[in-house]
Amino acid sequence: MDQRAKEDPRVIELQDVAYSYGGAELFAGLTLSLAAGSFQFLTGPSGAGKTTLLRLCYGDLRATAGRVNLFGADAQAMTRDDVAMARRRIGVVHQDCQFLDHLPLADNIALPLQVAGRSMEAQGNLDDLLAWVGLTAQAAQLPPQLSGGERQRAALARAVITSPDVIIADEPTGNVDWEMSQRLLTLLVELNRMGKTVLIATHDMNLIRAAKAQVSASVLRLKDGRLQAGAAL
Repeated sequence: MDQRAKEDPRVIELQDVAYSYGGAELFAGLTLSLAAGSFQFLTGPSGAGKTTLLRLCYGDLRATAGRVNLFGADAQAMTRDDVAMARRRIGVVHQDCQFLDHLPLADNIALPLQVAGRSMEAQGNLDDLLAWVGLTAQAAQLPPQLSGGERQRAALARAVITSPDVIIADEPTGNVDWEMSQRLLTLLVELNRMGKTVLIATHDMNLIRAAKAQVSASVLRLKDGRLQAGAAL
């Protein structure tokens, strides 16, 4: 496991957190602890706030109340630069993965390294990552030429190219078939076995069952503004 993760037994922690949109409370009193090397699923009905909760976990939103700790630091007290540094340790796979359509796939995947000022590492990491997600042959293609499954695997490669401690994925299999869902799950399980902390928001109970057959995964359910642990499948 990465040494940085060993130093943080709880890499992300929410304590009595609430979030409101325009004065309307979306949820309140949420407590969540992501331990280093854990694998967790977040489920719940549409509109419950799963995406919002994930955004709190990677510093893209600030809680209305309560405390969010990112690698031991209070997110509310963090500067924009502090948040940017913390975000380098968190790889995010969005539900609607966006790419720069005028750039080849390989360049899109390498963008986080360039942003972090580490572009000299790009070629070696890219070759390995493209092979790992099965996209070596698509390296020169433009994003509009890719299938939905290829785009999702590319999004995962882009999320992990900086070797983050935490992987957060928002409905990563929502737009692909079951076979591709299994391929993506296999990659996420491999990351977890390498010591990465994994948090996945999903509606797919079959995906959760498949994961629990391979790793020790816990399930959280967000419903009616509350977070319930140990949700039944």
